[in-house]
Order: sequence, then C-alpha cells, then structure tokens
Amino acid sequence: MVIALIIIAVVLIIIIALSIRIVPQTTVYIIERLGKFHTSWDAGIHIKVPIIDKVVSKVSLKERVLDFPPQGVITKDNVAMSIDSVVYMCVLDPKLFTYGVENPLAGVENLCATTLRNIIGTMDLDTTLSGRDQINAQLEAELDAATDKWGIKVNRVEVKTIQPPQDILDVMSKQMRAERERRQTVLEAEAHKESAVEAKVLAAQAERDAQIALAEGKARSIELVYEAEAQGLERLNKAQPTDQILRMKSIEAMKDIANGNSTKVFIPSSIMDSVGDNIGNMSVMAEAFDLKNQQEINKKPKEVKIDKDPCIKPDSSKTTKEVHVTQAIQQDEVEEEYDNMDFKY
Repeated sequence: MVIALIIIAVVLIIIIALSIRIVPQTTVYIIERLGKFHTSWDAGIHIKVPIIDKVVSKVSLKERVLDFPPQGVITKDNVAMSIDSVVYMCVLDPKLFTYGVENPLAGVENLCATTLRNIIGTMDLDTTLSGRDQINAQLEAELDAATDKWGIKVNRVEVKTIQPPQDILDVMSKQMRAERERRQTVLEAEAHKESAVEAKVLAAQAERDAQIALAEGKARSIELVYEAEAQGLERLNKAQPTDQILRMKSIEAMKDIANGNSTKVFIPSSIMDSVGDNIGNMSVMAEAFDLKNQQEINKKPKEVKIDKDPCIKPDSSKTTKEVHVTQAIQQDEVEEEYDNMDFKY
C-alpha cells in the first residue's frame, strides 16, 4: 500500500513538473488544445494541462536579419546583373506567423526576389546603379504590404551588392577614365588661363607703377628746377643789380651762345648800343666773346645798286631820287654790318 502511494506521488510530481512551463523574454509559445489553437503564452510561468494542451510553436519576437543569396535580374535596357539584398524583419503576430504560411522565411525570400525583379525591370542600368535608395524604399514598401497577412513586419531592406557583367564593368571603367581625363584637361586649361590672366595683370600693374614713378620723378625734377629758378630770381631781386651788371650778364650770355656749333651769331641792337655806350668799340666786344680766330671782315665796299622803284615815275624830281639813293646806301650798310658778324671757329 505504501509503495503504491509512493509511486502515485512520484507520478504526480512528474506530471506537475511537466505541466509547468517558463516562457523566456521576447518569446511567445503557441498552445493548441486537442489539436486546435487555444492560446499564446508570453514571457513568464504557465501551467499546461497534460495530454490535452500542446506547445506547437515557439516564436521569437526579436528582429531578424535575412541575408538572401544574389538574385539574377534584367534592367529595362536589357542588362543582366545580380543583386544581393538584406531584409530586416520581425514578428508582430505569432498566431499569423504560425498559421499564415508554411515556411515564412522562405516565403519572404521568394517574395523579395520576385519584387526585386519587377522593380529593376522598370529601371535602366544607370538608374539602377545610382538609385539604391529608391530601390530600397520601394522594395520595403511592397514587402511590408505583402507580409502583413503573415504577421511579419518588414522594417527595412538594403541592396547590398549590385554586380553588372564584366563587359559592362570594362566599359564603365573606360568611361570613368575618360571622364577623369576630361576633367583633368579642363582643370589644366583653367589653371593655365588663370595663370596667364594673372601674369598679364601683374605686368600691367608693374608697368603702371613704373609709369607713375617716372611721372612723379619727372614732376619732382621740374618742380625742383622751377624752385631753383624762383630762388635765383628772388636772390637777384634782393641783390638789386645795376644796369651795368645786367649788361655784362647779357654779354656773357651771348658768349655762351657763340661757343656753340653755330657759325653765325646775331646780336640784338640793344646790346650793341649798350656795348657802344659803355665799351666803345667792337674790339672790346670781340675780346668779350674770346674770338681768337675771328674771320677777316670784308671791308670791300659793295656796289650800290639802285633799284628802280616802280612807284617812281620818270618825271620825278631830283630830290626824290636822292632820298631813295640814301635809303639804299643805309640798307647796304646794315647788310654789311651783319655780314661782318660771321665768325670762324
């Protein structure tokens, strides 16, 4: 009797131990009673009725990363390529996840491949290579809408790899190289243009500065000359020179003129008068000019030519003729005086 009670107690302990279940965090148990969905257990302690209740599925609520193998696709411009995608999803409804589809992960993989082919089929090669964000957004929206009835939430989709054919890669490489060479040529041309313009600007600035400096120097020299002349005149006015000093200065000035390359010197009558008044004769004038190699004066009298004045009529008086003769003689004397002023050096 005692042994039977002990056996019954052990059996009851085993049954009770098997009936108590502890569900871990982020996990949901799906319970069936007599082959029919009964309830779902969240995290915590639960008691299962032996033989009647059955745990048919343990669903994890964590986010899953599904890395699918590359899928072959064809673009709108008939370029075949392979695309490797990654899907981030989680289970929102464990019951639908258990009973909605036989193999949810395989269903998501196939759905992703077919949707990706449809999207790439409407895009050309260039758009496909540069439109990763567009592909990701469109693929995520379509997958999320299609997996709602499976209790799955697609959080995001990423296109990991886009692998065009090798010939397309070669063409793209050549195109990239040509584009970079073109950019390099353009940059070099722009740099050469900028350097040439800068050189011309610097040259123009240097020429401008040189002209300004030259003009300033010339202006300064002119200013100094006029200042010196003004100071000389001022000192001369303060000294109050006499007429004799001024006449002597005039003679010295004429001496400087005579020392030049000229072979004939014309002396104003005012100077000759002053010389005649103060010196007395032409020998003093010649000595003042230091004319050692004075040319001999041609003292041969010239013949006086009396030109007939058309205004004088044949019947003019004798007195009128004598006046004209006197004027002709005076004119010859003036010409002889200027001829005698020729000097040889």
